[in-house]
Amino acid sequence: MNNADNITVANNAENKAAENKAAENKAAENTGADNIIVIAAEEFLQKAEELRNSSSPMDYLRDIVGMDWGEEGLGALYYLECTKTGERVVLKTSTKDRENPFLPSVCKLWKTALIKEREVYDFFGIKFLGNPDMRRIFLREDWKGYPLRKDYDMNSNPLNMENEENADTTEEYFMNPDGSIEGKTNVVFGKEEFVVNIGPQHPSTHGVLRMRTSIEGENICKVDPILGYIHRGIEKMNESLTYPQTLALTDRLDYLSAHQNRHALCMCIEKAAGIEISERAQYIRTIMDELQRIDSHLLFYSCLVMDMGGLTPFFYGFREREMILDIFEETTGGRLIQNYNMIGGVQADIHPDFCRKVKEFIAHLRSVIKDYHDIFTGNVIARERLKGVGVLSREDAISLGATGGTGRASGWANDVRKHHPYAMYSKVDFKEIVYTEGDSFARYMVRMDEIMESCHIIEQLIDNIPEGEYKVKTKPIIKLPEGNFSASVESSRGEFGVMLESHGDKYPYRLHYRSTGLPLVDTMDTVCKGQKIADLIAIGGTLDFVIPDIDR
Repeated sequence: MNNADNITVANNAENKAAENKAAENKAAENTGADNIIVIAAEEFLQKAEELRNSSSPMDYLRDIVGMDWGEEGLGALYYLECTKTGERVVLKTSTKDRENPFLPSVCKLWKTALIKEREVYDFFGIKFLGNPDMRRIFLREDWKGYPLRKDYDMNSNPLNMENEENADTTEEYFMNPDGSIEGKTNVVFGKEEFVVNIGPQHPSTHGVLRMRTSIEGENICKVDPILGYIHRGIEKMNESLTYPQTLALTDRLDYLSAHQNRHALCMCIEKAAGIEISERAQYIRTIMDELQRIDSHLLFYSCLVMDMGGLTPFFYGFREREMILDIFEETTGGRLIQNYNMIGGVQADIHPDFCRKVKEFIAHLRSVIKDYHDIFTGNVIARERLKGVGVLSREDAISLGATGGTGRASGWANDVRKHHPYAMYSKVDFKEIVYTEGDSFARYMVRMDEIMESCHIIEQLIDNIPEGEYKVKTKPIIKLPEGNFSASVESSRGEFGVMLESHGDKYPYRLHYRSTGLPLVDTMDTVCKGQKIADLIAIGGTLDFVIPDIDR
């Protein structure tokens, strides 16, 4: 990624608007802002297809970020990556029609666009031509307006306690050769289908998630996730918070990646503001991220075996996880919610006993991890229920954007720590755990092996933490230069991204988070088709999504 916000205009018509935008963003030079390719809406699908099918294909659609640029129109930013080279690019397109905005869908190029475009529609009202499912995804189907538009009336939706019935039909829009737009009705579930609800109260959905599941006998035909039960409007709240204030909300997304989430946001703001943090703070952040990963994977183990009927291993995972939480609490003051990373470093220096207790914990974990495998990994029931169940191909993992352990279990090496290193990851030696089977057992094994790799990373750092300040001084009010900035980390569940647009104010114009869990829950339909209804719980457990991270 270059250190300037150089905007390339890809359309041959009216370059003037893009030149004006480039002039406006001149102040963002040398700040690490994103390179953006501006493409006219009528040419967007063709240009996207060229990038997707080039010799170095942009085969991974990291995210689609809906935008309201006021007079410039409504539109979206598309964050793409080539899995072969690691090259990244950002595309921008928009429409000036605010009353009936349409953009071309890219769901035939990247499967994850099916659900990402629904999110943009839900919050901005942009309809995507060719997307077969234009239902709302987080908000009620009777919601009035589109809340992330800048002209949204905050009083337009009083509290509604009426029961909501989900529609079994949806609209698809397409453009005729003469430029007119028509729509057709698609059926989500037919009247002849037998549909059961799994969740939102089911304990094995790990939160308030509902999956409408069509079955034939015991075989799954379709899974339709119903999201938004814990949607809190965090991205809307960000627009009225100063940059230091936005940090508190990241901990409430994926609470099992709290350190990592806040790390990503701090990195993004620090990059935009040109803040250099100390090496000591970098060491501490890296160690905390890896302790958080072990914490999350231990809970993954405990919950998965409990979902599958195992009680004793559940206590194993919680026993060791409790030791990590004790270490966290001494330094950060928190056990589940971590508010430790700050802009410029960390909130406080590590506890005097921190290094000793971390080393003691790792030694203890290495001595007991064999028990985890003896009681569950080698168990004949566990292997029968996980091996060959819920297979996800490498191609589908990339197209669906299923990062983290889920993608690596399918042979996709996607670890952000390896391919886009940050903090101290370029200076430590560790293996990227990759399996090729793509089934539930491979997803389980990736995370179990990563526990040991995290221990290995911490061991290389814990005795070498340099002296120095743990936080550099920053201004109480931080104003970022104009431009678009992004940062991503390898959270416990995959790539957690922060996409920020600044207009030079002390508040972000737009601050979006790439949910790790949204692509994972979208994967359920692909991996569950043809499986038994009893397999759905084990498959969902090995995908390892966290609901507040999905709903935001």
